Amino acid sequence: MQCETSISQRRACSLVGISRAAFHYQSSRQSVDAGLSERIQTLANERRRFGYRRVHQLLRREGVTVNHKKVYRLYREANLAVPKRKRRKGIAIERQPLVQPEGPNRTWSMDFVMDAMACGRRLKCLTVVDDYTKECLDIAVARGISGDEVTRILEAVAAFRGYPEAVRTDQGPEFTGKALDQWASDNHIELKLIQAGKPTQNGFIESFNGRFRDECLNEHWFRDLSHARDIISDWRRDYNEQRPHSSLGYQTPLEFAAQHRTGQSKPKTWDITK
Repeated sequence: MQCETSISQRRACSLVGISRAAFHYQSSRQSVDAGLSERIQTLANERRRFGYRRVHQLLRREGVTVNHKKVYRLYREANLAVPKRKRRKGIAIERQPLVQPEGPNRTWSMDFVMDAMACGRRLKCLTVVDDYTKECLDIAVARGISGDEVTRILEAVAAFRGYPEAVRTDQGPEFTGKALDQWASDNHIELKLIQAGKPTQNGFIESFNGRFRDECLNEHWFRDLSHARDIISDWRRDYNEQRPHSSLGYQTPLEFAAQHRTGQSKPKTWDITK
């Protein structure tokens, strides 16, 4: 009003209905809130998963007397709300009994095993096992394995062994994506997904992975990816050719597979529906 007219300050205050003292008043609240807001942001950035209630407790420990409602207001104004982590919903699957196949190449099981190299970088292993002969068909080792790479690995195994009738997996994203589903459909292979959070329904591969970790991964310190592949490849060969398997009458998987071709052996049957 004063900028556009020549009216005095006294007259302008009278017209809008406020006193000159109120017009000149400057609150110290803004500066206090600014300092408190800056401290709240610092604490929230240091502890990203802390909500405003824990931030309020940290401020109290520092001797700051402030109401939790004020902390909440400043916390929201700074857009510091902790985003909720969305839980991945599993696919609704009917429970199926884990039954021993009647012959080789009927059912393969596969799963991922995680480890780390000496430098701390992640090591991801895809294990593939024939449920009947207990042969380890492949252990692919890489820093990361996508769904497309899973299909390429299975295709390479099938190139020398033939395609299985079914493949059993958990509900990992690499196994429930379009790549594996399309590969299975093109080759007339049934995908047997176990229920989410039920690893015992994939007991054959879980048993193998336990031996793989105990006898190989926990026994070696991998310098790099190439060294890990060499060690794991040697262990897989020894597992198939030299290591006695209790469920095969202490034969090796290759010995059992050879005897099966001549009709001389039959493995134990398993049914863990309960």
